[in-house]
Amino acid sequence: MTEGVLVLGGGLAGVACAQQLAQDGIEVTLVDRNDYHQFQPLLYQVASSQLPAEDVARPHRTIFQKTPAVKVMTAGVSSVDLAAHSLTLAEGRTLSGSHVVMAAGGQPNFFGIPGAAEHAFPLYSVADAERLRLQVKSVLQEPRPSGGDEVPARNIVVVGAGPTGVETTGALSELIEALRADGKEANTGTVFLVDRGEVLLGGFSDKAHNYAHRKLTEAGVQIRLGAGVAAVHPDGVALDDGSTIPSRIVVWAGGESAAEIASAAGSMRGAGGRIDVRADLGVGDLPGVWAVGDVANIPDGAGGTLPQLGSVAQQSGRWAAQNIVRQQRGEQTKPFAYKDKGIMAMIGRNAAVAEVGKHRHQVDGPIAFAAWLGVHAMLLSGVHARTDAFLTWAWDYFDRDHAATLESSARPQRIAWGDDGDDQPHIRLDKPASVGDHTTTVRGETHG
Repeated sequence: MTEGVLVLGGGLAGVACAQQLAQDGIEVTLVDRNDYHQFQPLLYQVASSQLPAEDVARPHRTIFQKTPAVKVMTAGVSSVDLAAHSLTLAEGRTLSGSHVVMAAGGQPNFFGIPGAAEHAFPLYSVADAERLRLQVKSVLQEPRPSGGDEVPARNIVVVGAGPTGVETTGALSELIEALRADGKEANTGTVFLVDRGEVLLGGFSDKAHNYAHRKLTEAGVQIRLGAGVAAVHPDGVALDDGSTIPSRIVVWAGGESAAEIASAAGSMRGAGGRIDVRADLGVGDLPGVWAVGDVANIPDGAGGTLPQLGSVAQQSGRWAAQNIVRQQRGEQTKPFAYKDKGIMAMIGRNAAVAEVGKHRHQVDGPIAFAAWLGVHAMLLSGVHARTDAFLTWAWDYFDRDHAATLESSARPQRIAWGDDGDDQPHIRLDKPASVGDHTTTVRGETHG
């Protein structure tokens, strides 16, 4: 074994990097504040009660249980010294390595909008998704007061019309419709989708814009385009066109920036607070320092940067590991060559859109869903030995009208991963000041 590599972050990029390094006989220390890997593309399913939180969180110890070259440390990191290849843990201990790979991911970007950080619910982690699910459950299950109609307060506002916002909007509108169909929540409000842009799914084609708009409108969603959010209040959203939308459920999908720890990169930080990297994923003139996934601005070879996608994160993690191995062997590093899987979004149970291939051929409906399914199964294969369970669950979700229950009578349908039932993630819900006074149990632990 050669001298160990430090990998900061256990998401798609960090896990892929650690796995690739281990395959080449290099010892790795993977550091993450959580003891689990979270699969972000399915967080909206947790928020809308279609999946339990533990189904999209897999313990790092399980992922690497047959990979002795990877040592997992569950710890917060207080500072990073990139030049020294060292991490200082919150407990005070310092770790050093031959290389350091920054794979710390992203966080919501509220753009300084008043009240957004305090009152909106972001959707960037399993804990975020679970907190949002609890808020939806709490608000929609409140009994109707005898003296009046509080339907407007039960509105749901989703901010941001990119893939996360569109997918979340579609799932929540399905939830509302399922509750109404079951006669459980006849006084639910309306789902709103708000964006200052002029189209949904801005990075997609005009055909995809129109398809998403039509499908969400058919599902009863009120779409407000060309109006940004001016402020978020405990009981609603103020738009910059002077209008307001009453709501106690505001979902924030309006932007992403790098994790705060990216500040260690100093002058190498660029758009979104992310770390600017060279074509080979190295950082500036710092030898042995790499940045991958959502924490990095990765060149696309045409003067721009690659988007924050799961496939970009996973592939960049592996590529950085391969370049580290090349350096260990005295070879030249190679520029990152991204294999584009296309862009896609799930709009609803029987509606999806995908643009695939070099010329971005668009498909929708079942074919698009199959493309979405294939890409996500490939991403999951890095952390789950059995992706057939995911395929079975997803096709069942697509084909059948499962009435959402908000756990009022049953748990959401599970993905039958077949993992050890005792080997579970510890999902802790720290209660933000304005999220509400909820206490929940996730995998046997009570959190308030």
